[in-house]
Amino acid sequence: MSDKLHLLIPGAVLPAETQLPPNAPNLRALLASMAPAGRVERTGASLSLPCEIALARLLGLPDDDGHIPWAAVESGTTGVPCAWIKLCHWRVGADHVALVPADDLAVDDATSAALLAAMAPYFLEDGITLRAMPEMPGVWLATGAIFQGLPTLSMDLAAGQRLTPASLNTGGGAPLLRRLQNEMQMLLYTHPANEERQRRGMLAINSFWVTGAGMLMQPFVPVAHVRVESRLAAPARQRDAEAHARVWQAVDADTCAQLLALLRAGADARLTLCGEQAAQEFVPARTGYRDKFKRAFGLTPAWDGWTRL
Repeated sequence: MSDKLHLLIPGAVLPAETQLPPNAPNLRALLASMAPAGRVERTGASLSLPCEIALARLLGLPDDDGHIPWAAVESGTTGVPCAWIKLCHWRVGADHVALVPADDLAVDDATSAALLAAMAPYFLEDGITLRAMPEMPGVWLATGAIFQGLPTLSMDLAAGQRLTPASLNTGGGAPLLRRLQNEMQMLLYTHPANEERQRRGMLAINSFWVTGAGMLMQPFVPVAHVRVESRLAAPARQRDAEAHARVWQAVDADTCAQLLALLRAGADARLTLCGEQAAQEFVPARTGYRDKFKRAFGLTPAWDGWTRL
């Protein structure tokens, strides 16, 4: 068993909630023996989620808001500006757009391949090359000079807010990308893959989102002691309280139990809980902190101000 582990949990609370999950005894035991340390706060103008900035720092990546090169890191691309292109559904209102992300659209391999074949030539005309990624239908790696220094809005953050013209036009390359989005909306409107989806009662894929832009000059080296527990992210994004509570029970029973065992064995066990508004790190408490945190977290569900996520 490793003597060092930093566990990061995105989606630890539902948006607008401020309480610990009611049935998470291992989490509460962890917090009873830990003290707050580093914290990331989101502002109204943030382009990255707090969990993304916190994770970037733990991994030694650039952590500038809206400039974390996730596509380069996750695809292993170096020396070339790149970004993720993610298929999505836009619900267009009178003054805003609501986005349904690729993860919620159940895009299969055949649909992804058909749409890539149709869309790629338009991107190539603007100097952008698209490439399918294994086991990631509906998500393509895009490479091109436009992604160098381009600020992008996190898709998970975009999915939780009303997108206005200002948020849709983020970045110096936005005019070109907005034109491509408009062209793709027209192309996808009558695409046979969408006609088939609608016959099956599924949402049409009518646009794409650009995220994770940037460039790495050197290969990313994984950090072995950092672990991301991602199971809570989807139910938190979908505001599904029942599913969120159910998943928290599973996370508490295995992942939190493992971290607690490490902590009690004297290991360097750390925890970062993340919500839409903040990411709060916890470290092993010094002598004298334990009673305070037992009072704060052992019996009451209320969170103190510094714990709000």
